[in-house]
Amino acid sequence: MEREFANSGGLITYGMEVTEVYRLTGGYAARILMGDKPADLPVLLPTKFEMIVNLRTAKALGLEVPDRLLALADEVIE
Repeated sequence: MEREFANSGGLITYGMEVTEVYRLTGGYAARILMGDKPADLPVLLPTKFEMIVNLRTAKALGLEVPDRLLALADEVIE
């Protein structure tokens, strides 16, 4: 979901990697279908996050994004 915000003109987005959330959800569904009780399943939190920087938006706003931040980004929209 965060990727769409950056693609639509958001300056910087940071959030969980959606594919990992789908994987975790699928694992939960499989365990429930195999007979596990939902109340007995552990709470899982995402461990993979992604940061996307939109340089087009930064330029339009007159902002300079530090090179260090760009180096940390998973994706840079130019």
